[in-house]
Amino acid sequence: MPSLFDQRPADEAPKPARRPLTVSELNAWVRALLDEGIPQVLVEGEISNLRRYPSGHTYFTLKDAGAQVAAVLFRGNALGMRFRPADGGHVVVRGRVSLYEARGAYQVVVEGMEPAGFGALQRALEALKERLRAEGLFDAARKRPLPRLPRRIGVVTSPRGAALRDILRVLHRRFAGLDIVLSAARVQGEGAAEEIADAIRALDRLGDLDVVIVARGGGSIEDLWAFNEEPVARAIAASRAPVISAVGHEVDITLADLVADLRAPTPSAAAEMVVVSREEMIARLASLRARLLSGARLRVAEARRRFERARTDRALREAAARVRQGMLRSDELQARLRAAMAAAARGARHRLERGADRLSALSPLAVLARGYAICTIPDGGIVREARALAPGEPVRVHLHRGRMLCEVKEVDDVAPEA
Repeated sequence: MPSLFDQRPADEAPKPARRPLTVSELNAWVRALLDEGIPQVLVEGEISNLRRYPSGHTYFTLKDAGAQVAAVLFRGNALGMRFRPADGGHVVVRGRVSLYEARGAYQVVVEGMEPAGFGALQRALEALKERLRAEGLFDAARKRPLPRLPRRIGVVTSPRGAALRDILRVLHRRFAGLDIVLSAARVQGEGAAEEIADAIRALDRLGDLDVVIVARGGGSIEDLWAFNEEPVARAIAASRAPVISAVGHEVDITLADLVADLRAPTPSAAAEMVVVSREEMIARLASLRARLLSGARLRVAEARRRFERARTDRALREAAARVRQGMLRSDELQARLRAAMAAAARGARHRLERGADRLSALSPLAVLARGYAICTIPDGGIVREARALAPGEPVRVHLHRGRMLCEVKEVDDVAPEA
């Protein structure tokens, strides 16, 4: 009986029959055709029948009003996604069309996924980001340092969220007794951005804050979207106190992170950054004290070495010798000066004594002491010649000791012989 694959006109020469394909070979052939023939596709639809397996792979159906197609999101691709798919979600998937050979069913192998309409939001976000960057809101130069020891800390977050509990727990553990001011706001959903911005401005009006933490826990990109909106970014930029942005997980980067003075990967990390622990402060003070003492000892030792080097330096020794010679010369000159002054004083005393002796010899008193007398008339004049007197005139005679009042009896005008 002729094969189904061997139908030919009777007058043609017989050809070898082709071997039939197995089902596995057919499915592998079709899978290869799909993998090589259809490029990467973008498909929009609604998620249904979503199933997550312990392996980390996610299986679901992507459908619209008229059809559906199976889809699989393998664990490796899911790890890099910040979007968490759920039943009923309207999404755009990026992936390859392939065939699951065991069942002969074709499916979309998803490599990326985002909410439908997210592309427009992302483009708007990029435009806003460029505008704020052009205004300088992301510049490192405008970032302010955090205070080393804040006394009063403002927190903007949901009062019911885990972020607030984490922040309070860490702050209490590291440095109990700090003044914490909560400015409550919804941190996701419609209107959340305006509430967050109002909460930041309320803390700014309150004043007397050393630092502000803007925080929320992790979530999908839609959950964090409020922190990508312009009112929040501008409120952070206008804050008088430095702002730490602690939004989501470490992989989540929002506009709030870019504008803030410091970004923390998590709310707990923000609390760790904002204040040093008491133990760290004590350890740092001890380290500074040890460094201070060590530096002082080094400076003293260096000064002592310089002094010893200077003391043994030849030039200094020569200068010291000159100083000593000068001191000896000074002592010698002082001794000579004292001797000269003493000699001059003795000479002056001797001359004075001689002058006194001469004056004493010339003194009338000395003449009187030798037995002579001086006669004076009553008006005080000295009588030098006898003819200056007449008999009967009174004269006063001055002796070496005492005086007499006499009367002239006779005048002899003859000069005595030499």
